[in-house]
Amino acid sequence: MKNIQKILSRCRLAIEKYDMIEDGDKIAVGVSGGKDSLVLLLALAEIKKFLPRSFELVAITVDMGFDTCETAPAPKNDHAGIRALCESIGVPYIVKETELAHIIFDVRRESNPCSLCSRMRRGILHDTAKEAGCNKIALGHHFDDAVETFMLNLFFEGRIGSFSPVTLLSKKELTLIRPFVLTEEKEIKSFVKKVSLPVEKSPCPEDKHTERENMKKLLGDFDHKHRGLYRRILGALERSGIDGWHE
Repeated sequence: MKNIQKILSRCRLAIEKYDMIEDGDKIAVGVSGGKDSLVLLLALAEIKKFLPRSFELVAITVDMGFDTCETAPAPKNDHAGIRALCESIGVPYIVKETELAHIIFDVRRESNPCSLCSRMRRGILHDTAKEAGCNKIALGHHFDDAVETFMLNLFFEGRIGSFSPVTLLSKKELTLIRPFVLTEEKEIKSFVKKVSLPVEKSPCPEDKHTERENMKKLLGDFDHKHRGLYRRILGALERSGIDGWHE
């Protein structure tokens, strides 16, 4: 895992800076099948070997059930690649089967499905993590996601803020942690190019057609002309002390 050292360094810095992991934690890693969640799973499995705290990991995939969807059907995915990866690193793997795709696209026929889908997937992930005896959930949101969320909130909701590095869900008795908040997406992409990972292509028809993708392109164009834009925006978020961020 020589190629993952830079990511491990960023990840551990975030864990220490925001007190993300404590002795005795049982952490569910939300594994969508995309590059971010798979690299996060590998990183936490590596950090587990040397972090001076004892914790357990469980990988959880919420299967959207596109094979049951009439509007946007897709072949059944048995997630064999992810299952094999989890076995190789000694992490238990849970696949939660759902019919979310059928509900969202066939039954409700949502014109803007992303918001509802996100809420429903989150709720199922939270419940599945609780059933597995976990007290924390690790999500693969990275540095770029934080900046893009900040700008989406500003543009579309008229508010200043982003997601938090650590979020306590008191009603669920769960804590969400985001160990990649200091890791840039380009570092994750660079690692993925050098190793073989079972990255799954999303069957969702809305994939790559969201306001987040538009914001990513907009900020990417500005960052190309004004180098360091992403880092300056995140620095402003940290200095503001909003949503649990701090320098």
